[in-house]
Amino acid sequence: QVQLVESGGGLVQPGGSLRLSCAASGIIFSIYSMSWHRQAPGKERELVASISRGGRTAYPDSVKDRFTISRANDKNTMYLQMNDLKPEDTAVYFCRGRYGASTYWGQGTQVTVDP
Repeated sequence: QVQLVESGGGLVQPGGSLRLSCAASGIIFSIYSMSWHRQAPGKERELVASISRGGRTAYPDSVKDRFTISRANDKNTMYLQMNDLKPEDTAVYFCRGRYGASTYWGQGTQVTVDP
């Protein structure tokens, strides 16, 4: 059974930091392209960061220079370090794994940025 489990969300003040984790099981993690997505109330789900199985990363302009995606294949885990958080970063954050025709999503973790 494939599982992607996010953790690390919470409430933080503007300018603060959080590190999200996505623990994978039931897949050969190292061959999967991984990514973080977020969805705010009333908005479409959007890509936040991606990392290829070779370690190449990509970010949209909205989070570039603030967020850093990484992966530890020996731990079957992906991370998202989020710095200088803003109220507009408030959303449910999801991890996703893709390989070929297979795509898996986690259940999401809430991040709230509020004074």
